[in-house]
Order: sequence, then C-alpha cells, then structure tokens
Amino acid sequence: MTFKDILIKRAKKSVSAKAIKKFTPFDIILAPMVTEKTYKQQESVNKYFFKVNKDANKNDVKEAIVYLYKVTPLKINIVNVAFKWRNQRKLVRKAYKKAVVTLNKKDKIEIWA
Repeated sequence: MTFKDILIKRAKKSVSAKAIKKFTPFDIILAPMVTEKTYKQQESVNKYFFKVNKDANKNDVKEAIVYLYKVTPLKINIVNVAFKWRNQRKLVRKAYKKAVVTLNKKDKIEIWA
C-alpha cells in the first residue's frame, strides 16, 4: 500500500460522522454562546458560536446544525478551549469544545426563539 493510498483511506475514515451515531443532535449542540463579541460576529460575518459535545467532530456538528436549524453551513471550525487553573483568581474555567459555524449571507439562525 503506497503512501497515497494510506492518505485516501484516512480521509475517507475522517469524513464520517462518529458521535451522531451515539448521541442525538440535541446532545451534540449543547448551547449557543452569546457574548458581545459573538453577537458582532453574527451581524457582520454571519458566524455563530456553539458549545459542543467533547466527542463531536466537524461532520457531527454539520449534521446537527442542518437538523436543528434547517440551514447548510459553509464552514465549521472546532476549537478545544483549555482548562484554566486557579492562579490568583477565585473561579476556575472548565475545558469545553467550541464550534464556529459560518453561514451564507442570506441564511440566519434564530437563537432567541
């Protein structure tokens, strides 16, 4: 098996949605993130931010967004937000996974429904 065949096989394996088989779309998209920064991104660039299940990948998030909000995303970025220790502050920030969903200009997601 050549290196090119290995890369093709790996690409086919990574395209499949994995967590959607174990969870429902409501379990994959945990909550929308609404801050001042995310609200400005929604208005200007049409990007929406969601807290996502730890096991979800881009394909799971895409299928969940299509199922829940009936829009097709152009691009999805996934970010693992790290755990913040309690160094001179009272609170600890837990680790979570965040998805940035980019939509067409004509598509909208109603978060305040």
